Amino acid sequence: MKRAFWLQTNNQQACEIARLAGYDMVVFDGEHGVFDVAALDRLVPFCAGIGLEPFVRVGEASRPQIQAALDMGAVGVILPQIEGLDHAARVTAFAKYPPLGSRGIGYSRTMNYDGVGPDYITAENARRLCYAMIETPGAFAAMEEIAALPCVDGLFIGPGDLSLTRGRGLFADTAADAADLKQVAETARKAGKLFAAAGPTRNYSKLAAGLGASFVTEGDELTAMMIGFKSLLS
Repeated sequence: MKRAFWLQTNNQQACEIARLAGYDMVVFDGEHGVFDVAALDRLVPFCAGIGLEPFVRVGEASRPQIQAALDMGAVGVILPQIEGLDHAARVTAFAKYPPLGSRGIGYSRTMNYDGVGPDYITAENARRLCYAMIETPGAFAAMEEIAALPCVDGLFIGPGDLSLTRGRGLFADTAADAADLKQVAETARKAGKLFAAAGPTRNYSKLAAGLGASFVTEGDELTAMMIGFKSLLS
């Protein structure tokens, strides 16, 4: 299992420090973080260059945001707030070139700024991953069908929003949260797809790892700074 962290701000040094500390992946948080396109365009290849696998959780599951992240060279995209099967089918298609999906082709660094051969489309569809987030009741109810979609490589459980939207309030690492995680993991496994998770607690992260998560996001640079500053004061 790979260990990932959320990046909330345009902070190159945080990426360098996280890599030195042993993280494998960075997930740029376009939904709740503060990024512009220029920052992402600089940080995505920078992280790839230092061995920190770059993923982008786009701000919304739209064609421009998904295509831009992939054209910048992100290894994968995570699509938030999936409402249900129809929504998932429409937006995950933006992550794959035809005939699999409907991603538009444009000159970018994924082509090494050069011409491409006939195998480019197939190879690009295989190496750029698309995770659909399971964090709403509609997506949770339809996750078997979502996992079966041809443009979905994996399911990503968002335990915070899933707890809220399923009427349990703020995430508290309850037995119900664990049951949801197990159900998402099993659904992905049966479909032959990947699954990953946000890990708000150590216990939840360990459970996700034990269930075979491809990666778990553990913390973010702002939380790390808060912990660091508190430790300095104490």
